[in-house]
Amino acid sequence: MRRALLRLHRNQHGITSLQFLDSCEVDALIKMAEGQSFRRAKPIIQHQGRKVSQDFDVCFPAPRKDSFDRLASLLEAVVRDASVEMPNSVLPENICFNDFAIQRYAAGSSGIGIHRDGKRYRNLVIIITLAGASRLFTCDDREGRNRRVIDDRPGRIVLLSAEGFGGYDGQHMRPLHGVDSLVGGRLSLGFRHLPTIG
Repeated sequence: MRRALLRLHRNQHGITSLQFLDSCEVDALIKMAEGQSFRRAKPIIQHQGRKVSQDFDVCFPAPRKDSFDRLASLLEAVVRDASVEMPNSVLPENICFNDFAIQRYAAGSSGIGIHRDGKRYRNLVIIITLAGASRLFTCDDREGRNRRVIDDRPGRIVLLSAEGFGGYDGQHMRPLHGVDSLVGGRLSLGFRHLPTIG
C-alpha cells in the first residue's frame, strides 16, 4: 500500500491500482453485495455544470456491516499505517471511509461518463471491482483525450486522489475518469471519506 500511495503522490494523473484481495475474499464480498437492495441511478446527472451519463444500479448508502465493515476497517488501518511513513502529510491519521456505495452494471451497460468525484470527498477514493470486465480509464479532458486504462480486475483496488491528498486542493487533485466497454456487467464497491461537520 505504501508503494501505491507513493505512486499516487508522484503520479500527475491521480490514479493507481494494486492487487489486494484473493478470490475467496472477492467471492464473499460478491455474495454480500448481491444481497443488498439496489435502485436505478439517474441516467443523466449534472456534474459541475456538465451532463454525465450513468447506466447502473446503485446501493447507496450501502450498509457498512459484516464483511463490508471488516474490509473498510482494514483499508483504513492499512492506509493509516502506510501514510505514517509518507512525506508531506499525504493523508490524515484519522481517515475514515464513511461514504460507501455499491454499483451494479448490467451486461451491455454503457457505464458511466467522464467525471470527477465530488469536491466534498477528501483525501482518497477507493474503488474495488468484484466481478465483470470493463474499461476503467482516466483521461486529460472531458472529450476523453489521452485515455489511460487502469487495471481494475477483480481482486485489485484502485486508488484515486481527492481534495486534500498530499495537502493540496483543486480540481487537478480529482482525476477525470469513466467506465465503458463492459463485458458481462460489472459489480464494484466505492469507499470515500466525507468529513463530518461539528
